[in-house]
Amino acid sequence: MELATVNWVAFVVPIAVTMVIIISTVMGRRRRAERSPRARSPPVAAGAPLVGVLPSLLVKGPLQVIRDAHAELGSVFTVRLLHREVTFLVGPDVSSHFFQGLESEVSQDEVSRFTVPTFGPGVAFDVDLATRREQIRFFGDAMKPAKLRTYAGLMVREVEEYFTRWGESGTVDLKQELELLVTLVASRCLFGVEVRSKMLREAATHLRELNDGMRLVTILFPHLPTTAHRRRDRARARLGEIFSGMVRSRREAGRPVDDMLQCLIDSRYKDGRATTDTEVVGMLVSALFAGQHTSSSTGTWTGARLLAHANAEHLRAAVREQERVVARHGDRVDYEVLQEMETLHRCIKEALRLHPPAMMLLRHARRSFAVRTREGDEYEVPAGRTVASPLVIHNRLPHVYMDPERYEPGRFGPGRGEDGAGGAFAYTAFGGGRHACVGEAFAYMQIKVIWSHLLRNFVLEMASPFPETDWNVVMPGPKGKVMLRYKRRKKMSPTAKITNPRTRYVC
Repeated sequence: MELATVNWVAFVVPIAVTMVIIISTVMGRRRRAERSPRARSPPVAAGAPLVGVLPSLLVKGPLQVIRDAHAELGSVFTVRLLHREVTFLVGPDVSSHFFQGLESEVSQDEVSRFTVPTFGPGVAFDVDLATRREQIRFFGDAMKPAKLRTYAGLMVREVEEYFTRWGESGTVDLKQELELLVTLVASRCLFGVEVRSKMLREAATHLRELNDGMRLVTILFPHLPTTAHRRRDRARARLGEIFSGMVRSRREAGRPVDDMLQCLIDSRYKDGRATTDTEVVGMLVSALFAGQHTSSSTGTWTGARLLAHANAEHLRAAVREQERVVARHGDRVDYEVLQEMETLHRCIKEALRLHPPAMMLLRHARRSFAVRTREGDEYEVPAGRTVASPLVIHNRLPHVYMDPERYEPGRFGPGRGEDGAGGAFAYTAFGGGRHACVGEAFAYMQIKVIWSHLLRNFVLEMASPFPETDWNVVMPGPKGKVMLRYKRRKKMSPTAKITNPRTRYVC
């Protein structure tokens, strides 16, 4: 009997002690959470019942709604829109987990499936994370420095050939010209000569229709039967036909070519499986879509900023750099020479700061997480919440960038480095962290080749007002035509005349 009692006590007492410890720990955490500001939810922007900020969105537009909420509520706030709540994180102080968090904590999947009609089946956000990572690896292999050196020569030849079509002087729509040129350059570098021959104006038109079909309503209702969505679907089907034919021809030819198309065809998943035609086509569409829009839009913004009257000093600096490069290397432009164009690189980088290729980046919080503002306030972002990093505000914060609304490429130069001083995620035009853009170096190189040629060979001035931004699409760009007057230079020299256009400067 005594032995049974001892055994019973030996069994029950540890369990009782363990339960007391667990209960005490849970209650303690609950009391600390009640006292801690970490338990606070982010403040919510004012909105109407049921529809949230929708009325303001329709009247003011998305940018102004976000700016108003940021000015009123600070760097962490929530916006309600119909059935969805979106928590915005503005600035490097509160963005670390957004960019660095594990996929099991903050995911792209749930908030990026609206892209499936654009990119197609079997790729990007139509597949699981493991498959998508392998597909990103395929792209990464095609963007290594050795490949970029090869692409540089191809870019230069395409650009030189394209601008032989311009006369001695004239007026053109810069946006339209760069859309077409970037499509030609990207298709030549990435997809081979046979793709380029079929991609001229037809592909540029279809890519524009894909971008126009990715509107703000698309995020919530990607299959809504709107006119823009129907055009998107027709454009995607036509591009699929073009690329499918190219993939079949390349496989049947059996002659390896050193370009991305061949790289994607030859790629193998870790289990040894080869890529299918459908996957290759989807990856081609996604690569060309992202690259064409980013490079053509940024190239246009770079020109509009440099040629604005208020920025004449930056234009002079960019032209002087080209004169120095010509003095050192003559007409030779290759990968190494492009790396020397630091002033031009900063001009492009500053255009991207003011005009990022996406309005915002999105994540889905799979687990709750806390953020602390630079003022010391702590907020809890709950699991299940859509989380946004609004690049259009993030890259214009006055505590990070001096006079942030001003176009000032020198802010990235030696002795200043405002983006570096602002923290790891002070500059996020190409994303960052776990989802940094694999095509960033390619995009910069492409734009530098184009503007190096233009600055060397033409005197330029704007023939239309500084363009407004089209905020109706997910990937905003210049709105309307961006008219440019040009006059061919006889020869670049240190005394070359630089036009000071009288274009009105608008932020």
